[in-house]
Amino acid sequence: MRTALRQPLARTLGAMGLCLLSSQLHAQDAAALKAMNAPAGALWADTLNLSTIQQGYGDPHAGKSVDNNPITLHGVVYPHGIGTHAQSEMLINLKGGATRFVAMVGLDDEKARSAGSITFDVLVDGKKVFSSGVMRGGMEPKMVSIDLTGAKKMLLRVGDADDGIDSDHADWAGAMLMLTPGGAKPEAMPAPQIPVVPARYVPVKVSPKPAIHGARITGATPGRPFLFKVAATGETPLAYSAKNLPAGLKLDPATGILSGSLTNEGRTDVELTVRNGLGTDTRILTIVGGEHKLAMTPPMGWNSWNCWAGAVDDAKVRASTDAMLSSGLAAHGFQYINIDDTWEGTRDANGEIQTNNKFPDMKALSDYVHSKGLKLGIYSSPGPKTCAGFEASYKHEDQDAATYAKWGIDYLKHDWCSYGDVVTGEGLERFQKPYKWMRSALDKTDRDILYSLCQYGMGDVWKWGEDVGANCWRTTGDINDSWGSLHSIYSSQNGHEKYAGPGHWNDPDMLVVGKVGWGPSLHPSKLKPNEQLLHISMWCMLSSPLLIGCDMSDMDKFTIDLLSNDEVLDINQDPLGKPAGRVAMTGDLEVWSRPLSDGTTAVALVNSSSDPSAIQADWKDIGVTGKQPVRDLWLHKNAGIFEGSYSVVVPAHGVVVVKIGKTTR
Repeated sequence: MRTALRQPLARTLGAMGLCLLSSQLHAQDAAALKAMNAPAGALWADTLNLSTIQQGYGDPHAGKSVDNNPITLHGVVYPHGIGTHAQSEMLINLKGGATRFVAMVGLDDEKARSAGSITFDVLVDGKKVFSSGVMRGGMEPKMVSIDLTGAKKMLLRVGDADDGIDSDHADWAGAMLMLTPGGAKPEAMPAPQIPVVPARYVPVKVSPKPAIHGARITGATPGRPFLFKVAATGETPLAYSAKNLPAGLKLDPATGILSGSLTNEGRTDVELTVRNGLGTDTRILTIVGGEHKLAMTPPMGWNSWNCWAGAVDDAKVRASTDAMLSSGLAAHGFQYINIDDTWEGTRDANGEIQTNNKFPDMKALSDYVHSKGLKLGIYSSPGPKTCAGFEASYKHEDQDAATYAKWGIDYLKHDWCSYGDVVTGEGLERFQKPYKWMRSALDKTDRDILYSLCQYGMGDVWKWGEDVGANCWRTTGDINDSWGSLHSIYSSQNGHEKYAGPGHWNDPDMLVVGKVGWGPSLHPSKLKPNEQLLHISMWCMLSSPLLIGCDMSDMDKFTIDLLSNDEVLDINQDPLGKPAGRVAMTGDLEVWSRPLSDGTTAVALVNSSSDPSAIQADWKDIGVTGKQPVRDLWLHKNAGIFEGSYSVVVPAHGVVVVKIGKTTR
């Protein structure tokens, strides 16, 4: 293989009087790729405009790794090259002026012993001409040698090997373009510009008649506090009632808040009814009592980080709580109000964690949130310090869990952060140990606290997150409001669906619609309207936690419309709990599918290309037969009866979500 790659490169360089390779030399020893100066007639790729590169972490560097160290593969240092990070793409306009592209590719030695795993692909004029396969830390790099004669465009792509982007420090070492004498100089191109067109959706029209929404199933531990707000829309005032409530629970008829404490284990089907002067709606809510019965459907709520980051404080959390109700989103099933990093103070003389001056009274804040029927979440790390450098839970797990319970906390996000500095153990043990400690600590309290792991997919967390008692676990690095981030995250989730279900969910990170900014200044999401529609759709198809990341107190109508489409939210909250997987893919056109508890099948037709395209869902791929009704969930209308397949034109960077089949509910 290496000899075959060397020969065409040697012919190209030899034609320039630069016979730099021979069969006696390993490809990575090629003088041309390690040299400080490019050969005559060649161009270092790192002299192009690297700001056009989109990547999942950090910034690309010319001649340096993503962490700004000398590019080093398997002990060999390369003065030139591109240090990037999965997922990343670099599009180059060759202008027909290049004859060959050469590089060495691999995981930079700065992460050679880490859990990093990456793939390298080269596409020329839309056709894949090189694929490295999965490359891990410590593996010998591979040589790329691509004939570009007459080619117009080349795409350099780094993937995360479908296991998250942690430690995926990728190098295109010694990357070089051989040029045609007198030809045009290649240029880096920005990502294709997608026209801003109206999102393919019909705005939500909330009926003044009563309607119940949200989860159809919820669970709790008997003997621990129970809180659940019935999600319902309609002209106020609404009157709530319930039949067959399990022992220990009561319903406030004016607010729809279920509270108390379950007396017994087991499943109870409760008949909920909501009334106003215009009508009545009834729905069954299944309440499950037992140990570790939280998150029977993915949690829905808000998290402070993607808007406020370190600027979060008590007042902003209270405002977000109020806005969850005034915006109407609580009436569609959103219930959690989660504080992320930077609430932490020091420990007192007994070692008990204190809040800082931004949060003068966490118990009072919790009481306020609970009074609205909502739940409060908090953040920590298994390491000595949080990601923002605040006090964390290392060797204080039992103490912190007890404090959270005393404050009335309902949700814990436990973020890896500085635990990497004190990590012990080998293999999976090193990833699992700290999360087992906190699971044990939470179990010792007298309160149900939903347990969310945040460690970015290390060690294929989706395969063992349930085993350490987690209710959800991050499968990716941090999201941002760019197409590159959104696309890399949702496209990497295929195959993870088999590990998720009621009580344990894959988490591809929080939502980036509305006004975001990571504090203190905010901006409208940079995702285009159809990209935002795709974002919400795929998170629902994947049974992901739906944690709003924007400023709740300043949401535009489009954002509220996105977050209150009950037909789409019902997919996320479906009690069967079977997330979607990709069932068909042709280039940038994909079909994702999942069965639903009402006997229908939810299908997302996804177009990640730069142009509107027709996508066909074939019955054989999604597991249905015969003539089937199709309903478009964003247009809120029946598309018709179809046999064998359904085809529709999907906007660029867009999605169409349909339900196929007759409901049995």
